[in-house]
Amino acid sequence: MSWMRKVSQGWDARRSAVRAALERQRAGVLEARELQRCYQENKTRLKAERRAARKAGKLLETPGPPPSGFTLLPWLLMGMGAFSNIFQGKTPNPWIGGLGLLAFNSFYIYVTFRAFSKEKRKALSTRVALGLLAVVTCGLAIGYGGTWLLFFPLLGLATGALLRGHLRAYGTTVAVLAGVVSCYRDGWNGLNIAYATWISTMVTAVVLSLSEAVRELRAAREELARRAVEEERLRFSRDLHDLLGHTLSVIVVKSEAARRLAPRDMEAALAQVTDIESVGRQALTEIREAVTGYREGSLATELDRARSALTAAGIEPRVRRSGSPLAPQAEALLGWVVREAVTNAVRHSGAAHCRITIEGTPERVRLTVVDDGAGAPAQPAPEGVGGTGLQGLTERLAAAGGSLRAGPSPRGGFTVTAELPVDGERPAEPVEVSLSTAPRTT
Repeated sequence: MSWMRKVSQGWDARRSAVRAALERQRAGVLEARELQRCYQENKTRLKAERRAARKAGKLLETPGPPPSGFTLLPWLLMGMGAFSNIFQGKTPNPWIGGLGLLAFNSFYIYVTFRAFSKEKRKALSTRVALGLLAVVTCGLAIGYGGTWLLFFPLLGLATGALLRGHLRAYGTTVAVLAGVVSCYRDGWNGLNIAYATWISTMVTAVVLSLSEAVRELRAAREELARRAVEEERLRFSRDLHDLLGHTLSVIVVKSEAARRLAPRDMEAALAQVTDIESVGRQALTEIREAVTGYREGSLATELDRARSALTAAGIEPRVRRSGSPLAPQAEALLGWVVREAVTNAVRHSGAAHCRITIEGTPERVRLTVVDDGAGAPAQPAPEGVGGTGLQGLTERLAAAGGSLRAGPSPRGGFTVTAELPVDGERPAEPVEVSLSTAPRTT
């Protein structure tokens, strides 16, 4: 019976190896669980610190809209003196002065509004307009002098807004030009105009450059934070994959052994089956514990699925996402909205384009899904609470402190807009349901 002893020893060795592998896997799961606990603690701590800083007034609530050409328009009031001189008849050749004033204002507005767009700022037409603005400024200053010299600081504002690089060279050039023309018309007092022009050029360029840099850094920080969260979830998914792969391999090996032993030794086969049950229960417990807090759907995954579904239906997707990372509950709810809205667009809209936009602030996040189809509404959901249609989603978002609006767009197509608190934890008023009208659900 030595061969039976060898077989028994072989099975014991294999069983010991399997148990050792399970112990290593259990250690990995415990480590992942500890990392998850640290992640949740850090997340809670950061939320508390952010709320405390917001209450203390040390945290900027919203960055506000980006600066535009309207920021520099009030400075045109510096030309009111020249404007009043024309109407009071103190300006010789008032028609020429009026046309010059109109040309200056037109070039100034054109240059300043295009200065806040990177593509338009580098265009040749914008640079030509700035050159024409300088020519008109010099012509008016030489021809009239006096209050007309105040157009040079406005030229400095436009130059600083447009040419934000090489500040020293551009600022000095504009200041020297203003000083030469002003001293020609007003003597040494023209140096004041030169100084004001240099200051306006440098300050405008520095302030706008810093503002643009701050906004780019904020956007980069939000993107890095979102990627860090996605990488953490990806790491957890890989750990779970390893756990499942190993456990299923053990179950397959033991099942094959039980099948081979059943005709000859039923007791040994039953022992293998008992081990299979034990391994399965243990793996199920470990998986449930490992994925605690990570069961919510990923909004990024839903967006990828939406792109795939829209492309397959012949609809061009346009997805834009900004803002800080969201809580799992908020991501899950917005993922349901994306799925429902895209499904309706694919089934009912007949659209050619579909735009999905996600915009976030420190307090709330907004999701907008717009298509350019026929504007027909989705199939109505049954009345009452429940379901995954737009009606059910409206109630689910309301329960989380959010809202959902859906309807035809003013310019055609259909629009679905959802808003939620960023943390997804704000309670809402309870929904009252009449037992006599609510449908039965199972």
